[in-house]
Amino acid sequence: MSLPKTAYILLWYPLPSETFIFREVENAKAAGMPFSVYSLYGEARKHLSPQMAAVAPSVTRLGARAIPAVLADMAWWLLTKPIESARILATIPWRRWSCLEVAGENILAMCAGFSLARRFLADGIEHIHAGWANGPATAAWVASRLTGLPFSFSARAGDIYPPDGALAEKLCAAVAVHTNNKANIAYLAGQAPQAAGKIRQIYNSLTLTGRTPSPVHMEPPYRLLAVGRFCRTKGFDVLIDACALLARRNFPFQLTLVGAGLPLPTARIRRRIRAHGLRARVFLPGFVSHDRMSELYAATDIFIMPSVIHASGDRDGIPNVIMEALAHCIPVVATNVSGIPEVVEDGVTGRLVPQRNPEAIAEAIMALAGDRNAALALAKAGQARVAALFDPETNTRSILDFFATMPVRRSR
Repeated sequence: MSLPKTAYILLWYPLPSETFIFREVENAKAAGMPFSVYSLYGEARKHLSPQMAAVAPSVTRLGARAIPAVLADMAWWLLTKPIESARILATIPWRRWSCLEVAGENILAMCAGFSLARRFLADGIEHIHAGWANGPATAAWVASRLTGLPFSFSARAGDIYPPDGALAEKLCAAVAVHTNNKANIAYLAGQAPQAAGKIRQIYNSLTLTGRTPSPVHMEPPYRLLAVGRFCRTKGFDVLIDACALLARRNFPFQLTLVGAGLPLPTARIRRRIRAHGLRARVFLPGFVSHDRMSELYAATDIFIMPSVIHASGDRDGIPNVIMEALAHCIPVVATNVSGIPEVVEDGVTGRLVPQRNPEAIAEAIMALAGDRNAALALAKAGQARVAALFDPETNTRSILDFFATMPVRRSR
């Protein structure tokens, strides 16, 4: 299999909350994929697992310290390729971005693309890949236009919902795109119908071996677990409302809500817990590193993922914590958002409920708690589905096949 020397562009790498990308990159590298990772931002130093810390020094980073070099590289390209450089500067910053934050990220990524283009020439890169469809793909697109190297990108969740101001153009310009769930294929094709044939679905690679099944005692107080960033797509406010319903029904439970986020959403969650009088029932341990999560899964009876679609269109893809829970053979309650029904099929591999429905979440939790044998049967079926869909060997092979089909052109 001929594999091109590929630059893999990310905002941060490695990032503790993006273990699925870490596995994708490192599994592919171990299988022979010649990836070189480039990070648009600096180094994320908190909560790195030992494996992440070990690879961090090998990443080429830009960040604030690279600003003088980026400006110099932009000037170099303006002299070397004035027409194409002028076109980039005259078009990309003026797209209709969804918000100021998205505009800022993409303009920064555009500037970084000029600098990365020179680095790719010096490093002998043959192909460019972006790990996300937003800023990283913008940087890859710019570097491709300047060097003539083909580029591809991954499209996942919040990077395409809502679409940024140049998503359709990036879909058309890329030689290939892969997404991690089937629900995204039709959506992306709708953004750029002429690019529909380029889109391929590859599930994330998850390390599922060695997962010790949870005892799932299903004895009061029932131990509930939810995990995720405290952000607008996770629906943790709805989960807290569901917990309030459970408390009013005298259902004995304890919820551990693992995660962290910006101060404002975190404060909102804390206020909601206080308002419902749930401080004795809901625990917020903060961020827990991936290598310590097995301890929490081992002490869990039911896992809940209450994802929602934000008014902007932002949403999850398939939260990897669902697969992690099922790998530990824990019964799951989740909402019917995006690609989640590909894993959680109601009454088959778990309980699937409508989004933003505290009553449905509460009833599903009580139903699972009321019949341990039925709940375990769902969890075992979910465990088997996860093992089939997210097998790291199979999906790493799919990643290698994806890059093996990339056209290789010399930079011009």
